[in-house]
Amino acid sequence: MEIYIRNARPDEYKIVETIMKQVQQMHIDWRPDIYKDSETVLPLELYEQAVKDETFYVAEYDGDVAGILFVQYRHIESPNQVTRNIIFVDSMAVEEKYRGKGIGHAFFGFLGELRDRRGYDGIELQVNARNKAAYQFYSNYGFTDKSINMELS
Repeated sequence: MEIYIRNARPDEYKIVETIMKQVQQMHIDWRPDIYKDSETVLPLELYEQAVKDETFYVAEYDGDVAGILFVQYRHIESPNQVTRNIIFVDSMAVEEKYRGKGIGHAFFGFLGELRDRRGYDGIELQVNARNKAAYQFYSNYGFTDKSINMELS
């Protein structure tokens, strides 16, 4: 089966929201003290703006939307940091029935091409500390720890 990464379309909101709810449920399962069930995970207005801005992508697998990728383009400039342009992965998820089929790898290949095409310096993302499988996947792909968020309850 071929995986095709492309810009999301406005009419795909329902499947995108379904995938986002799967991710939200994983977060609820890991941290019910922080995350809760909600009617909407990704507001329609935010999705529509991301589609318009061409920052929301989908992975097609066998003609179905099987994964989502939402990015932000960030320019980092301060007196204390090296000036950089990065692609920040806001959300990346694969629909449950398509996991393990190479869609995450296809997204990272796409992100690398996007970084090179735009002349950006790097790709960054955050991962939930309890999502060991995602952390391992990102590490295997070459991502390294940049910072660690800590909390005191």
